Amino acid sequence: MSNGRHYGRVANARPRQIAFRALRRASAGDFLEHRLESDPGFRGLTAPDRRLAQELLYGVTRQRAALDWLIEQRTEGRPQRTEVQDLLRLGLYQLFWLDRIPAHAAVHETVELAREAGLGGAAGFINAILRGCERERLMVLQAMARLREGHPATGYSHPAWLVERWRARHGEAGMRRLLEWDNTPPPTYARVNTLRTTSEALLARWREEGVETRPFEREWLPSGRVHELVSHPSLAALPSFLAGDFYVQDPSTLLAGIELGAQPGESILDLCAAPGGKATWIAQLTGNAARVVAHDNHAGRLRLVEENAARLGATCITLAPPPAPPGKPGEFDRVLVDAPCSNTGVLRRRLELRWRLEPSEVERLAVAQSVLLGRASGMVREGGALVYSTCSLEPEENEAVTRAFLSRNKGWRLERERALTPIADGTDGAYVAVLRREGP
Repeated sequence: MSNGRHYGRVANARPRQIAFRALRRASAGDFLEHRLESDPGFRGLTAPDRRLAQELLYGVTRQRAALDWLIEQRTEGRPQRTEVQDLLRLGLYQLFWLDRIPAHAAVHETVELAREAGLGGAAGFINAILRGCERERLMVLQAMARLREGHPATGYSHPAWLVERWRARHGEAGMRRLLEWDNTPPPTYARVNTLRTTSEALLARWREEGVETRPFEREWLPSGRVHELVSHPSLAALPSFLAGDFYVQDPSTLLAGIELGAQPGESILDLCAAPGGKATWIAQLTGNAARVVAHDNHAGRLRLVEENAARLGATCITLAPPPAPPGKPGEFDRVLVDAPCSNTGVLRRRLELRWRLEPSEVERLAVAQSVLLGRASGMVREGGALVYSTCSLEPEENEAVTRAFLSRNKGWRLERERALTPIADGTDGAYVAVLRREGP
């Protein structure tokens, strides 16, 4: 069950304090990283302690159902105060999911957190539960293994409806591979920004900055463009980051820009552009020699595109803020619709989403995606291309939306489509369809 990560000064209490505060501030729609970054104490941590705080917050969120099952077993099903529940989750996560944190440190620091939070009356109870689990460690591990085998939704902390959906589509083995993928902490990837530098120059600069990397290669990716960041100081403070030499981006998100096939001199519309990863990638692929219009329905998020484009030197990008239409009918050679979706292909990065997503959401999103695709199609010139993409694994949001569009719109043809999955490709999920406008 452990992820084998080492977090340095395991006796330091501050990462646990910050993770606990972040759990207490949890609310629907918040982003986990924002909860940490908004904590003044987080910014003052050393790099190993920052990683520990992140792992505690992310890990407890990721494994919540399994942790709560274990708490229920050890407390005979008695409901706990939310603060006590969070402390038990933190302690148990350290005991059973992390290596190289001594059990005595995990227990002691969790009990101290209870006292600091004014929960001294519960400190003895928390101590007893954690120490009891550690004494019966083998029994607990065996029980958790049986849980994953017999009740994977709880054992792997996923919604039951999604587990059954994946079992029906991918079989037992495929379903379990997806669950394990989602529960593996994702690496950080960086795209080399050739508008500012070269791969060779960036690698040399990273070595000077103390960034350890390994190349990430796939047959559909340009060679040398993506690197996994194995270890690094704070990215936001790196001179190479500030200079715009790279952009943090998962490899699967690059497929849509590649399949778009934009050429110098063309007019391109990125309809759902924020925060700008795909728009700046298109600018890079065309050497800043295309006209790239970035639009998003949220003006605040569109400012992120502006900031990223400025840092990366993507000078060919112009912004089309709402509510005005982003272009005229038939204005663009190519239009990219990276549609809002269920995100089931990126659940290992969208940790809280698994606890909010409902089955009806897939159907609702498919309707909205169809509307968005139809709207975008009118902006493509005759002979131009419309690219539809999602980060969903669900066919209702992918192939079904593409087929429905083709059935309703004559004069269009499917040129090609491609899906990336953790099972087949070792990447987060992505779907891309290239549609060609042949006539009126």
